[in-house]
Amino acid sequence: MHSPSWLRRAQRLVALSQNGLEFTKDPFERARWEEVRRLAADMLADGGGIPAEQVLANLAGETGYATPKVDVRAAVFRDGQVLLVRERSDGRWTLPGGWCDVGEAPGVAAAREVEEESGYRFRTVKLLAVFDKLRHGHPPATIHAYKLFFRCDLVGGAEATSEETSAVGFFAEDALPPLSLGRVTEAQVRRMFEHARDASLPTDFD
Repeated sequence: MHSPSWLRRAQRLVALSQNGLEFTKDPFERARWEEVRRLAADMLADGGGIPAEQVLANLAGETGYATPKVDVRAAVFRDGQVLLVRERSDGRWTLPGGWCDVGEAPGVAAAREVEEESGYRFRTVKLLAVFDKLRHGHPPATIHAYKLFFRCDLVGGAEATSEETSAVGFFAEDALPPLSLGRVTEAQVRRMFEHARDASLPTDFD
């Protein structure tokens, strides 16, 4: 499922305004790019039900040449069930993961995020999917991101919550809890089960 056309256009305007503000030296041109950013913020606010000033403040914090961010997610299986963590921010469940840090390899980030959010230790073994967040039915967001899904094998540790997660559990494919759709969709989780059943499947990508 692709994101609505208005969201793709708004995010494109965000990127154009950010790039313009990064490189322009002319104060009049800067004012025009700031107006483009305000219009994009209004579009995102209207479509996402978020206050326009909050959106604009988030956009203003992004500097440099605009490129998609990288979000990593870990698919961990035990006895035919997948590991999920419950986010404190919305009370819903997701594959453990988050943003890659600068200077950090994606596979390393995936294993780190799992340990931080679940208490378990893992070894990253395979890249399962590279998805464009705009193409997979996530709710509207101000940031364009690529989502990398890794298969990780359990090597130790013990269940533990964190500042970001309030519960940890393993779930069967036919008993998934309510998902945090800004982070992961049901279709993506089910695709991870397909990869777990057939290790010969190639990496998915958009």
